[in-house]
Amino acid sequence: MNFKNKLENAVEENNSLLCIGLDPDTKLIGDKSLFDFNREIIDETHKLVCSYKPQIAYYSARGPKGLEELIKTVTYIKKNLKTIPVILDSKRADIGSTNEKYAQEAFEVIGADALTVNPYLGFDSLEPFFKREDKGIIILCKTSNPGSSALQDLKVDSEPVFIKVAKKVVVADKKYKNLLMVVGATYPDHLKKIRQVAKEMTFLIPGVGTQGGDLKKTLENGLMENGRGLIISASRSIIYAQDPKKSAKKLRDEINEFR
Repeated sequence: MNFKNKLENAVEENNSLLCIGLDPDTKLIGDKSLFDFNREIIDETHKLVCSYKPQIAYYSARGPKGLEELIKTVTYIKKNLKTIPVILDSKRADIGSTNEKYAQEAFEVIGADALTVNPYLGFDSLEPFFKREDKGIIILCKTSNPGSSALQDLKVDSEPVFIKVAKKVVVADKKYKNLLMVVGATYPDHLKKIRQVAKEMTFLIPGVGTQGGDLKKTLENGLMENGRGLIISASRSIIYAQDPKKSAKKLRDEINEFR
C-alpha cells in the first residue's frame, strides 16, 4: 500500500488529521530509553492520529544507539499499527547521487513511509526521492520558523519564492503523484495562497501547539472541500503533556469540530 492510500485509510479509520511528532528530548524524558518513551505515547494515542512523525536529529544526536531506537520505533508502529504511516522528518537535500543514499536510509534502513525534503538544490536533485512511487515525498514550501521569510518570501518576477516552489511541486506531482508540501501553521495567510495553487494536494502543517500557530485560520485556509488535505502536526504540546492521550484527543476533536 502506498503512502497516500495508507494516510487516507488512517484518516478514515481514526477520523483524524492529527500527526504526533515523536521528538523525545533526553533532558526531558528521564531514565527512559527513546523507544520506551515513544512506545508509551504510541500506545496511548494510536486511535487518535493519522500518522506519526519522528525528527531524525533527536535520534542521531544519540549516535548509533539513538538510530537503533528510531528503527525500533518505526518497526513497532509498522508491526502493530499497519494502517498508520510514519513520516521521517529529516529535510534532506543534496545532489542526486547523495539523495539516492538518503532515500535508501529513510525507506530501506529506517523503514519510513514518507520523508521531508528540501528543494533548495533544484527539483532534478529530488528525483531519487520522487521515483520512490510508494512513498510520500514532502517538500518544504513555507516553513513555520520566524526567519523563513528571509528567503521564502523573496520576490522573483513579482512572485514570492514559496509560490514558485508550490507551482513546481504541482507540476512535478502530475508525473510522480506522490508529492506533498510543508506549510507552517504560523503563516495561515501564506497557506491560503498556496492552497489556491495546489487545490488537491495534501500539506503537512507544523507549528500548531508550542509554536503558537493559528489552528482555526489554518483549517479555514487549508482544508479541501472534502474536509481533508491537511496533516496537522504537534509534538511537544502532546508528548510532554501530563496526559498525552487527553491532549491528543483535545486537539483531534478541535480539528474535527471545524471540519
